[in-house]
Amino acid sequence: MATLVELEPTAKRILEQESAAYEKNNPKSKDAFERSCRVLPGGVSRTLCYFPPFPCQTAYGEGCRMVDLDGHRRLDLFNCATTLILGHRPPVVVKAVEEQLRRGTAFQTNSGLETVLAEMLVERVASVEQIRFTNSGSEGTQMAIRAARAFTDRPKVAKMEGGYHGTHDCVENSVRVPAGSGGPAEAPVAVAGSAGITPGVLNDVVIIPYNNLEAAKRILATYAADLACVIVEPILGSVGFVPAEREFLVGLRDEAARLGIVFILDEVQSFRLDRGGAQKLFGIAPDLTCFGKIIGGGFPVGAFGGRRDIMALFNTGTGAGLIPHAGTFNANPITMAAGVATMEQLTEPVYARLNAMGDELRDRLRTLGDRYGVPIYVSGVGSMFKIHFSEARVRCYRDTLRTSSLMHTALFLFGLNRKVFLSEGGRCCLSVPIGDAELGMYLGMVEEFLAVLTR
Repeated sequence: MATLVELEPTAKRILEQESAAYEKNNPKSKDAFERSCRVLPGGVSRTLCYFPPFPCQTAYGEGCRMVDLDGHRRLDLFNCATTLILGHRPPVVVKAVEEQLRRGTAFQTNSGLETVLAEMLVERVASVEQIRFTNSGSEGTQMAIRAARAFTDRPKVAKMEGGYHGTHDCVENSVRVPAGSGGPAEAPVAVAGSAGITPGVLNDVVIIPYNNLEAAKRILATYAADLACVIVEPILGSVGFVPAEREFLVGLRDEAARLGIVFILDEVQSFRLDRGGAQKLFGIAPDLTCFGKIIGGGFPVGAFGGRRDIMALFNTGTGAGLIPHAGTFNANPITMAAGVATMEQLTEPVYARLNAMGDELRDRLRTLGDRYGVPIYVSGVGSMFKIHFSEARVRCYRDTLRTSSLMHTALFLFGLNRKVFLSEGGRCCLSVPIGDAELGMYLGMVEEFLAVLTR
């Protein structure tokens, strides 16, 4: 088997060739990007949307495909960062939204739809007794953390190194940590993930290495008197859908309970894995759960919910509410209508089919790596997966520092030029409209890439 060092010169040539081909074949997207740059810093409003030499601009989506301004019809294997589990413009969601549009777009009062969606989520997720809606997953994690601080009267927050929980200050730290910084692997230190984060914020953030239970227990015990909560993704999304080992997640949850620390499970992405969320798959019951993505059916959404005694902090109706929770578009009826329609489609057989496709796909990708002698590690659970160009297993953020980002980027552009859209870092997820033909298309593209890489 070739080493990454041996393969990277070829990967660099592939990247240069594919970048030139992409630029040549996407003139309308290039023009649109240059226009955007005059009024939008960097030409986009989401960091994740940008990639060099310039991002394509989507004209419309249909089923499991996106069509750009230049007419390229690409298989969408990122689905707006895992959101579009039913694909683009699913008829049932479009119908529900059109019906609600005729009734109104926003009200100061409950439309009834937020109650219906809340009932659906409470019924599906055993640990959630009450729930509140927000406009994004970021807001959901922000409010869950605030609730934990109010409930415990403690200031500090523990999160995983490499864990992404949105863009607010206390979690926008140690998401991407440059090699050589961040302290020892067994005892990481918080590293600001953005300019503008103050030292005071960093002082209230405790970092835990993912999938290292002994280190996690030691860190929690050290800061227990000041720790309000520990927040964790069951599938570490930003580093490539790396799953928690069950012993780690269960042990972390048990230790948090022993120390009186609120345990928050971030299911913004992982809720696509099972009707009851990843917490059902792992067999754990968090104190609070954060939601987003699929529960809005393609519209802006977030939510947080859990134990009734913690959620009572938001109950202004009884006079016991200690936490105000405003937001003009919280539980917007358009989003709620789309969310209800989506949840109605997500039955046990639908989840089972998506997850089975993901399991088969990971096996076939590993087989391709072996066939071409390319060191790859395929991570993921169910309908979420990623190829890591790595000579070792990937269990945590620091393991990704030994992977080849050059080859990830080369594969991304290689795919774009062959009508397959991944995330730039290679993360992928499946949607309901995808079938055997689409899986074959993706696998064929990966095989072609590996063949060119090892030629």
